[in-house]
Amino acid sequence: MYKILVIEDDYDIAMLEQDYLEINDYDVEVLYDGLNAINIALEGKFDLIILDVMVPGVNGYEICKAIREKIDIPILMVTAKTESIDKIRGLGLGADDYIIKPFDPAELVARVKSHIQRYQRLVKKKISVDIVEIGDIRIEPMSWKVYIGKEEIKLANKEFELLKFLAENANIVFSKDQLFEKIWGYDFIGDSATVIVHINRIREKLKDSKELNLIETIWGAGYRLNK
Repeated sequence: MYKILVIEDDYDIAMLEQDYLEINDYDVEVLYDGLNAINIALEGKFDLIILDVMVPGVNGYEICKAIREKIDIPILMVTAKTESIDKIRGLGLGADDYIIKPFDPAELVARVKSHIQRYQRLVKKKISVDIVEIGDIRIEPMSWKVYIGKEEIKLANKEFELLKFLAENANIVFSKDQLFEKIWGYDFIGDSATVIVHINRIREKLKDSKELNLIETIWGAGYRLNK
């Protein structure tokens, strides 16, 4: 049975989420504020976290960032805000998806199922292929690790998958839509703007400056990893 952590200050919404998830055979734990959320999330061996952006104590953005720096499990953010900047901020901090209140509980369950299944497929892929090296960057698919020299760089699953795909297909230009379909798949609820967010996160973590230009933006076409 998969274990879900719900961090939501609205009691009625939290109970609705819990009821629908438990009906669908998920084990659910609910927190109503963010004060102890980070420690519980890190220690609870959860398979997915549903995180309200405006949870009191410690807000959802801070919780998401802290969790993502330590562990890599799917994080689904729930927000009453509809502005693109709020969605982009959540994705930029490592969230895998977002859902806007009010929402259909059946849609929430469908997204939870989709993300857990996708994560399980990604975990199985960790046993794949040989080390990929580009300059002083080393990608180790077997251990799911990336190094710059001797320094390990922490990447989330989709960041790793995206970097590995570009590295294995170096010097080839891929459009945002092609990368989105390859890494997230047709069944993911989102759009190609997600690619931009993840490319920017990878660049930041790899210290990829305009001078280095490891991952190059080809205007009007997409992205290319230069080797």
